[in-house]
Amino acid sequence: MFQGKRILLGITGGIAAYKTTFLVRLLSKAGAEVKVVMTQSAGSFVSPLTLATLSKNPVLLDFVNEEDGSISWNNHVELGLWADLMIIAPATANTLSKMANGVCDNLLLAAYLSAKCPVYFAPAMDLDMYKHPSTKASMDKLESFGNVMIPAETGELASGLHGEGRMAEPENIIEFIKRDLAKNLPLKGKKVLITAGPTHEAIDPVRFLGNRSTGTMGYELAKKAAALGANVILVSGPTHLTMEQDGVLLARVTSAQEMYEACHKHFQDVDIAIASAAVADYRPKEVAKSKIKKQEGDLHIQLERNPDILKSLGEKKTKQFLVGFALETDNELENAKGKLQRKNLDAIVLNSLNDGGAGFGQSTNKITFIDKNLDIKAFELKTKSEVASDIWKEIISRIHA
Repeated sequence: MFQGKRILLGITGGIAAYKTTFLVRLLSKAGAEVKVVMTQSAGSFVSPLTLATLSKNPVLLDFVNEEDGSISWNNHVELGLWADLMIIAPATANTLSKMANGVCDNLLLAAYLSAKCPVYFAPAMDLDMYKHPSTKASMDKLESFGNVMIPAETGELASGLHGEGRMAEPENIIEFIKRDLAKNLPLKGKKVLITAGPTHEAIDPVRFLGNRSTGTMGYELAKKAAALGANVILVSGPTHLTMEQDGVLLARVTSAQEMYEACHKHFQDVDIAIASAAVADYRPKEVAKSKIKKQEGDLHIQLERNPDILKSLGEKKTKQFLVGFALETDNELENAKGKLQRKNLDAIVLNSLNDGGAGFGQSTNKITFIDKNLDIKAFELKTKSEVASDIWKEIISRIHA
């Protein structure tokens, strides 16, 4: 959810400011780039040096920087435009009132007023301040502007009182924002099945038939699907890649038969399936139980067909949007169209080994997306992460049409 996101964290002068060190750490671990802007009073509660170290970005405290006789300024407009998301935590009663009434007397408030992104605020103050009608009016007014409040929690307060007003714990802030962002994600509530990587077909306990697929394309598709709100089942052949992203269930298999069984186990429950794995078409008819020893003359291995996973899914398809991949070297477009129709697909992604930078073992890919109506859209060479975004954009435009 936070991978690659640019987050502007605004910290105001309350004792809960010490918790922002943990918040910055959690956001950074989740893959976000974090910049911190603080009020002058916030520096009394948490060290700017600590936050700069954790965020790997300078902490901004004022409009003007004076250092070694030189003067520069922090552009609040650029900050507001830079951010994909702004979080103000802790948000004191004083800052809430200023935000609600357009007061702009520090860099944080100027950045807030310049922000074009979603803004979340996490109130933190003592019980009586939290309950005061003016504070309630400020929070209501901010929500009417479209800002989102992260509710305060109940517990022991700085005054020694016990009640509502504690800033939400950093992990709860993370979870709240995740849930809120997920509500509007285009794949929210969708179940997705993706296959990735090669298959290895055993010859003996040591050797196998395989191909050069790394699985990168399938893994990128799974990451993007999860980031778009989907629950993903990633069926992966043998690969060095790992998957630690929330929302992705990784099922590792080795052979085409194992991939076939895993796909059919889950297919009936999914909304979208993408078969990006490079499945071996053939396997040895007999697998030696012990290592085949080198001997004089040639070695002949009889092969038999593997099950056609994609075709079998096309035959069972009911509500699913089914996407295949075609890696071609000759008559690419016609072969891809033929596969699309023979296997009852909703779309097919064509890539050609004749295109430099495409195919197995590359960090890039060049694709053509073809749907069942034979609408064709060709893309330039891009990173596989960008290609995954393009593919999902095409799929989403069709399932929501």
